Parts: sequence; structure tokens; C-alpha cells
Amino acid sequence: MPGDPPEHRVVYQLNRAEPEYIEAILNSVGAMIGRYEDNVAIAVVVFGPGIHLLARQPRRPVPPELRQRAQSQARDYGVRFVACGNTMTTLGWTAADMADFVKVEQVGASVLMELQEQGWAYIAW
Repeated sequence: MPGDPPEHRVVYQLNRAEPEYIEAILNSVGAMIGRYEDNVAIAVVVFGPGIHLLARQPRRPVPPELRQRAQSQARDYGVRFVACGNTMTTLGWTAADMADFVKVEQVGASVLMELQEQGWAYIAW
């Protein structure tokens, strides 16, 4: 019913910087949105080399269209992108270095664990 919480909840792990890997995850996110529309909550927890996808000024090459897709998924479909604060600290970054749509959590892996404990499906590759 409209206004009810989504029946489906999925969290993705994104921890690599290769464009093909990032694209595969964003494609899967898009497929979930296409299949379940408003009946799915999606989070993408980003750490390690993958963090560059969410940075205002990435230090690794990330195709602009992938960065735009992540922003669009967050803005248009409510996908939560979570950046690992520990990874950011290693790079000397703060929340100000992340895109506006990004939520920073101190330990990205703990977010994966906590969401799984709450019944979220976990997807990584």
C-alpha cells in the first residue's frame, strides 16, 4: 500500500574502483528499482578503493557517467549511498570531500552487518 515501508530491503557492498565493477553494481541497483519500483529500499555501502565513486574530486579515475548515475539513483529513487569514514580518514578526506547525497558512517563494514541484522539482503561481488 502507498506509504507502507517497502517489503524488500537490499544492501550492496562496493569496494573496488574498476569502472566495470562499479557499473555492474549500479546496473543491479537499477534492475532492482525496475523490478520492485517503490517496494524496495536500497543501500550501497562504499569503502576501500570504491570510495572514489562518491568523492567530489576522486583521486582515481571514475567515469563521470558512473558518478552521475549514483547521484541520480540517490536523488530520484532514494538509494542510500554510505561512505566508510575509516577509508576517508586513510585518504585524509572529510564529509566535505564527499558528494552531497552521501551519508558518512565511521565503519562501513559495520553498516553492512547492522543492516543484515535488521533483515536486509546482502549482495557483493
